[in-house]
Amino acid sequence: MSPIFRKKKYEYGIALGGGGVRGFAHLGILQALEEKGIKPDIISGTSAGAIAGAYIASGKTPGEVFKIIKGRRLIDFVEVRLPKTGLLNLDKLRKSLSENIKANDLKDLQIPFYVTVSDIINGHVEYFDEGPLVKLVQASASIPVLFAPVEIDGKLFLDGGLFDNVPYEPLKGKCKKIIAVNISPINKTEKLKNLIQIAARTFHLSVSSTTKDLKENCDLVIEPPDLDKFEILDASKADEIYKVGYEYCKNMNINI
Repeated sequence: MSPIFRKKKYEYGIALGGGGVRGFAHLGILQALEEKGIKPDIISGTSAGAIAGAYIASGKTPGEVFKIIKGRRLIDFVEVRLPKTGLLNLDKLRKSLSENIKANDLKDLQIPFYVTVSDIINGHVEYFDEGPLVKLVQASASIPVLFAPVEIDGKLFLDGGLFDNVPYEPLKGKCKKIIAVNISPINKTEKLKNLIQIAARTFHLSVSSTTKDLKENCDLVIEPPDLDKFEILDASKADEIYKVGYEYCKNMNINI
């Protein structure tokens, strides 16, 4: 094959992992990377990473995205429902995305973007770079049991973290450098107060196995260890979470 056809199209690809409201750390990390001269040319995201990634891929800066999301509590994005397919749903998240992102289809975003979802009928992961933006992001963020599955074209989709919580796979072969951002460190938790916290913790533990080979497959892995002290559904600490991501990345010696 001619070298011209082997040339990778993009410089930096960034895979943004899932982790509930710890996704605010993505914005701090992306801001710190930008200050170091590193901006994503292509992005992939799971769950919280899909939410942050969609906004960034639409052309917004990390600071702009933080202002949009910061004022929102978790309750602003969810509705309680009878526990048939999920305790909560994320229809309000869809509304927020629709109001702040002009593109309706993933392929119309300014930066190429892959959303990671889990097909729960056929039992496998799927990566979409085209298709209904808000529904796919909602599906990617729908933690099993807590949130209802999202139906798209007759299939039922849930949180992409079931199979791939830091989705570097769709970036392979498309960029010169892959940066993975893992916001889900696993450490002991002090207490679990209710069914929602138990369900979230159980899912958090289950997806950790999908991130074990990051260092072997990515050029840089960013994993702020202090994020473990923040509950994945408590958005009241948004400023602190952002700062943890920003300061950790700012102080890294990055040479890629």
